Amino acid sequence: MTIDECRPGQRVRVVQTIERREGDWHDTVVGVIQAVTLEKTGSWYAHSKDDKLWLRRVRLVKDDGEVSVLIVDVLTEIELLDPSNAEQAATAEGAAGRR
Repeated sequence: MTIDECRPGQRVRVVQTIERREGDWHDTVVGVIQAVTLEKTGSWYAHSKDDKLWLRRVRLVKDDGEVSVLIVDVLTEIELLDPSNAEQAATAEGAAGRR
């Protein structure tokens, strides 16, 4: 799935890859999407909005409650897990946020 298809409440597996000469590094994070945002960094980047570098970020809540914010790049793979429960998860996330 692409980052544009990600919605809050979906349970996903995100695999990020860092390319290295000695061999690629891979890291996997599983959780429920809390938010998908486009946020600027502190880095200067000419001819961009506000002269800043903007990055897509996914905020995930892992099973143990830990919140992880991942920057999504071209090497990031996102897999939807248990799509039948995605609507139930979104409802539960919304209820938890209203408490």
